[in-house]
Amino acid sequence: MAKESVFRHRISGPLMRGMKHIPVDREQGETAYQHALESLRSGEIVGVFPEATISQSFTLKSFKSGAARMAQEAGVPLIPMALWGTQRLWTKGHPKNFKRSHTPITIRVGEPVEAPQDQYAGAITRRLRERVQELLEAAQRAYPVRPKGPDDTWWMPAHLGGTAPTAEEVKAAEAR
Repeated sequence: MAKESVFRHRISGPLMRGMKHIPVDREQGETAYQHALESLRSGEIVGVFPEATISQSFTLKSFKSGAARMAQEAGVPLIPMALWGTQRLWTKGHPKNFKRSHTPITIRVGEPVEAPQDQYAGAITRRLRERVQELLEAAQRAYPVRPKGPDDTWWMPAHLGGTAPTAEEVKAAEAR
């Protein structure tokens, strides 16, 4: 699932549609939700970013409960995943980097998180976020690249010695 505007781009749009991604209108997400449910029920894997946007601090934001609710309705588990290194290729506030130079991406996949229908979706979402946090920290520890110098720390979170804004700084900037 990805924001609908990505599907209107002349390059990413055909790619997203070709890979059967689901466009999400953030103002009216019910159509995307139903499409995702149908896909899950037919045996497809549906990727959801529960934060609903890229974290400019490169730390986890709060998770929305939609992924848990979908898993509950479809009767499927959630598969937690964490990506690290993608922010070096394409992120808010920085130029896109699609050079042929090697930029590693670390992916960690965790054990399934069950989503029983009789449990509160918020509790499932909290468990999912905890698992993703563990996976993210493992991906960060395993990442084979370190900043090349003081001008190359923008892609590292502040708590790891980088110059990305903290989550609190991002919230303050968004509030202005």
